[in-house]
Amino acid sequence: MPQHVRSKWRKTCALMGSDSLRRIIPQTVRYKRSELEKMLNRFGMVYVKPDVGTHGIGVMRVERRRMRYRLQHDRRLRSFASFSAMAVALERGMRGKRYLIQRGIRLLKHEGRVFDLRVMVQLNPSRRWQTTGLIGRVAAPRKIVTNYHSGGRLLSVGRLLSGRMGKAAVPSQIRKLEKLGERAGRAMHKRFTGVREVGVDVGLDRSLTPWIIEVNTRPDPYIFRKLSNPAVFRTIRRYARAYGRL
Repeated sequence: MPQHVRSKWRKTCALMGSDSLRRIIPQTVRYKRSELEKMLNRFGMVYVKPDVGTHGIGVMRVERRRMRYRLQHDRRLRSFASFSAMAVALERGMRGKRYLIQRGIRLLKHEGRVFDLRVMVQLNPSRRWQTTGLIGRVAAPRKIVTNYHSGGRLLSVGRLLSGRMGKAAVPSQIRKLEKLGERAGRAMHKRFTGVREVGVDVGLDRSLTPWIIEVNTRPDPYIFRKLSNPAVFRTIRRYARAYGRL
């Protein structure tokens, strides 16, 4: 079986080792209350996420708006008059687990819901990193995470991007995403030599800048069966079987 790296912190550190990726990784630090306050003062919005976790479970969003603080967990949104009151509520939700703080990126929306893109990258039989699939993930109503297993909706990348840049520009943007994914695969493999596949979650801001939100070393291949082109999933499955995943 390919190596599975569970810690988001370790994976972030591996990606930060790449000069070409470092600038598009949102600032991420280990959770401390003092760091939370500093990052809120600097960025206005952050995500607080468990160091180890899947499907967006446990992810919280914190915003500072003037002199009030807003905390959202799943669909529950609460407002606090002070930083300390918000931090107490947030830390209660952490339940003693290790958490990270990540700069919040204002993601593009589709029909009023935030979306990101999953870039599937695999070590092919020629031992080269290859992007084998791209799919869009749209958050469920009033949710802050896009994961399919948390109620997200799967759509083609072309459909999500064409409304933002026009159909003619989409192929060029897709090629950029493919190359970004392959760079992420190489960066992960350099640090963790047993890694054979990476699911790269990429968010786009309003200027269409791509940001690597996180990576998964055991990405769900079956979401790609939702695409209209069945050849995508067949390739993913063939490569996965070659390195013992499926």
